[in-house]
Amino acid sequence: MNSIEWMDGSVRFLDQTLLPNEERYVDTDEIEVMAEAIRRLQVRGAPLIGIAAAYAIVLGVRKAAGGPRRLFADALDASCALIASTRPTAKNLFWAVERMRNAARLNTHMAGDALYASLVAEAVAIHTEDAAMCAAIGEHGARLIPQDAVILTHCNTGALATGGIGTALGVVITAHRQGKHVSVFADETRPLLQGSRLTAWELRREGIPVTVIPDTASAVSIQKKNIALAIVGSDRIAANGDAANKIGTYGVAIMAKHHGVPFYVAAPSSTFDRAIAHGDAIPIEERGREEVTMCGPVCVAPPDVNVYNPSFDVTPNELISGIITERGVLLPPFTESIARMFDKRGAQ
Repeated sequence: MNSIEWMDGSVRFLDQTLLPNEERYVDTDEIEVMAEAIRRLQVRGAPLIGIAAAYAIVLGVRKAAGGPRRLFADALDASCALIASTRPTAKNLFWAVERMRNAARLNTHMAGDALYASLVAEAVAIHTEDAAMCAAIGEHGARLIPQDAVILTHCNTGALATGGIGTALGVVITAHRQGKHVSVFADETRPLLQGSRLTAWELRREGIPVTVIPDTASAVSIQKKNIALAIVGSDRIAANGDAANKIGTYGVAIMAKHHGVPFYVAAPSSTFDRAIAHGDAIPIEERGREEVTMCGPVCVAPPDVNVYNPSFDVTPNELISGIITERGVLLPPFTESIARMFDKRGAQ
């Protein structure tokens, strides 16, 4: 399954707002359509948002490729600004935008058509690299999964959220393919139900047994259903290991800690933000009231009620057993293990 594809001048993406009832792909050559798709969560999941951002920027500069260099530079600036304005929390989005800017800076000597081609190549590389990182995360994380494990997860972290097999779900899928006979309890993940709509859909396609539970049943599931570990993704990880993820993750981590169940975060290095010292500084997106007051077309709350709808929360590093990356599993103290990972990567 390809959640997003570059189609030689256009982008094809799966509209995730329609799942699991309809599998519809959208083809576009307009950056505005891509920006709106990111805002509306037609394209979602931190790594996939980064890939979509890169492809969107390519679409934004496409018409300026054959013109004066100044117009191309203006188109690039406008495209990067538009995409950067779509969602504030996922580090991968800003990481991808900066990579596209750097690719342009390194090739300013090129004519417009050649510079455009270099940006296409950079966007494709971001996509390809993410698939490889997902595969590596899966291999490293699968070593933590015991035989016949029951695993709790929150939100969606599979192929729908990445350029490969996924981060947290990539670990589960890799363990399954190794013959470990895993099964999953998937939080429904209110208010947009990414767990029940997307994670369950992906796991059933993969042939992995999955049980959808209300978010409010996570504690009793850990207590009563022999949960071996919890594993989630992340949208941004601070330098000290504090991890932002879909709202409700923090509560799962607290419950896992209380019951002595390991709690893992799985994310590529592109999700880390070493410029942010701790989780309190991570920008948290707040979304519209209708996501809470409406269930489809049905109003489920008084029309004038106050609503607080943060899309993410931050899990403090002391609740995290390990962070699974493409470079290996980072262990506490995370400030040191994260620094070592990036220092080693920079030396290679």
